[in-house]
Amino acid sequence: MTDSLLLDKARTLDPLGLAQRLIRCPSVTPDEGGALDLLQGELEALGFVCHRLLFSEPGTPDVDNLYARLGTAQPNFCFAGHTDVVPVGSKADWSSDPFAAEIRGTELIGRGASDMKGAIACMVAAIADYLAERGRPDGSISLLITGDEEGPSINGTRKMLAWLAERGERLDACLVGEPTNPEALGDMVKIGRRGSLTAQLTVQGIQGHTAYPHLADNPVHHLVRLLQAVTSEPLDAGSDHFQPSTLQVSTVDVGNPATNVIPAKATAAFNIRFNDLHSGASLEAWLRETFDAVMSAGAKPDGARAAYELKVRVSGESFLTPPGPLSDLLQTAVEAATGQRPQLSTTGGTSDARFIKDVCPVAEFGLVGKTMHQVDERVAVSDLVTLTEVYRLVLQDFFAPVSQGALAQHDADGSGTA
Repeated sequence: MTDSLLLDKARTLDPLGLAQRLIRCPSVTPDEGGALDLLQGELEALGFVCHRLLFSEPGTPDVDNLYARLGTAQPNFCFAGHTDVVPVGSKADWSSDPFAAEIRGTELIGRGASDMKGAIACMVAAIADYLAERGRPDGSISLLITGDEEGPSINGTRKMLAWLAERGERLDACLVGEPTNPEALGDMVKIGRRGSLTAQLTVQGIQGHTAYPHLADNPVHHLVRLLQAVTSEPLDAGSDHFQPSTLQVSTVDVGNPATNVIPAKATAAFNIRFNDLHSGASLEAWLRETFDAVMSAGAKPDGARAAYELKVRVSGESFLTPPGPLSDLLQTAVEAATGQRPQLSTTGGTSDARFIKDVCPVAEFGLVGKTMHQVDERVAVSDLVTLTEVYRLVLQDFFAPVSQGALAQHDADGSGTA
């Protein structure tokens, strides 16, 4: 495609229209639903070279992903996101078909409007605007789009990054389009995320009659003491960039229908969202040490004792891209477009930025997240226009020589990654 035809294509790309077309693709994890096909067509029309990456692993669904790059030189600025969405729940609870992408008043309604097809549409529209205004950059623009973020996150971004490393491709900075704003566009930029540890705790006791407790060993009593030991005191008071870590019990299950029977087993599950004062390994060691001490203190005089089993899964460690050139650039762009300078934050859940932080500085900024995963998920149409302008300004400022130098130095001295 000639440069003149490319610029004509760039001038016609509307973020609202593209967001609607993406929402109309029913890409519930792990189904691609046509969303990546749509994106590939739009990006190739802008001159991008696209790669479809299908990854699989035993016991997990196959996942289709997209990596697109315009240019071959460094620096390589990457937009990252996901086209997969969570299930809609009961369609009857929606005010319109969740995949119809209906505009009602000033809002666009549909599954993925906020999280995060709207932001992906803004990324592509911003790239088109940038190319129409300035032509190809002195460097590269890329997009890393997965279909696995709302699912196990096994066959998506993590494997895409490994594929890039095998090819010798480098990302110099990355902006993830997660819905970071609590109330209004311009509220918040995420520069890190807490880690997440999920644990299943099972206590095996000795079943018996409630009238003869000396002949049994009640696992529920032990379970209560174990949970009390890890919930009675705060894990920490927070750190410079993170709020305090939290441990929340999500379920306690005994499965005992009889009121006169001491059960043989009791199980609980809990989740720890932890800051940079901990790691998954250090928290697991603390849990086991604490539980061992509690169980030893509760051993019966005759030597018979209940036993616990702890299964731990860490879905992500805490990470931080310290405030610096990337966050400064992003804050400046957001303030220019919205009139509001966003707060730098590490709150909320986790995202695929937890994988990207290992290869380059990463920050997150997208739409307002108040309705993500909810019935009638929606975004303001005006926010799509404004977010497109934010992303365009980010590209404009990133490819300015001063910004390139600052980011390169930030990465080279090791301060760009956690």
